[in-house]
Amino acid sequence: MLEKAQGLPADQVFLDLEDAVAPLAKPSARKNIVAALNEGGWGSKTRVVRVNDLTTPWTYTDVIEIVEGAGANLDCIMLPKVQSASHVEWLDLTLTQLEKTLGLPIGGIGIEAQIENAAGLVNVDAIAAASPRVETIIFGPADFMASLNMKSLVVGALNPDYPGDPFHYILMRILMAARMHDKQAIDGPYLQIKDVDGFREVAKRSAALGFDGKWVLHPGQLDAANEVYSPAQQDYDHAELILDAYDYFTSEVGGKLGAVMLGDEMIDEASRKMALVIAAKGRAAGMTRTSSFTPPSA
Repeated sequence: MLEKAQGLPADQVFLDLEDAVAPLAKPSARKNIVAALNEGGWGSKTRVVRVNDLTTPWTYTDVIEIVEGAGANLDCIMLPKVQSASHVEWLDLTLTQLEKTLGLPIGGIGIEAQIENAAGLVNVDAIAAASPRVETIIFGPADFMASLNMKSLVVGALNPDYPGDPFHYILMRILMAARMHDKQAIDGPYLQIKDVDGFREVAKRSAALGFDGKWVLHPGQLDAANEVYSPAQQDYDHAELILDAYDYFTSEVGGKLGAVMLGDEMIDEASRKMALVIAAKGRAAGMTRTSSFTPPSA
């Protein structure tokens, strides 16, 4: 399974010590993860290990063994069920001590914080600000649903008995905290792995809000995820045209203008900021432009 993950077109792979591993299997799972990280083959993927949460007896040993064994080949530690800034602060201090002891770059190992219950959501601003190591805030829908006593067993999907999106507030709250502190916001998994259309519909909701991506539990969900979180070709082309046109018209040769027309559309500084977001997503996805800006003739 680890070898298969290495070849998948995903931006990140996380190796799990939490829900995917039975309590009696955790010691051997740590050794397997250390070996997988050190053997390499992950290419440009971000290498993450999800440890157990701080209410369990396993977290300390998870962190110690993984960083001591493979810290040089690890990008981030994912901490699940984060409930307060103190959880992140503990991990930050522990990682700093390990990095100093092992001669690793201080601050080189990032933290991904997973929000999975009401306490975590209420404290998400403080969690996002708790350490400069924090890179990503992640929504964990299954545990969150359980913590709220939600009346559904379909993780992440809309409930037909509720006239709206029961996850909208949660997603927006996480997104606001992430953006306030310049972090990534990632949507959690969709467990019906054979229902790719259902995955796509759920992903569209967080993508429309501005989330950076979503967990994929099965290779069959990958194409849908890459499609949903990348801009449409038409939108990408238009964003690049806006940037080129705005750069030209605000320049000396373009007349030093602040608001101009691009076809039938008025563009200004706010337009440029919006276009930067779409263009950045397209460039990150490796998209190629199919149109170009031509300055008007004198």
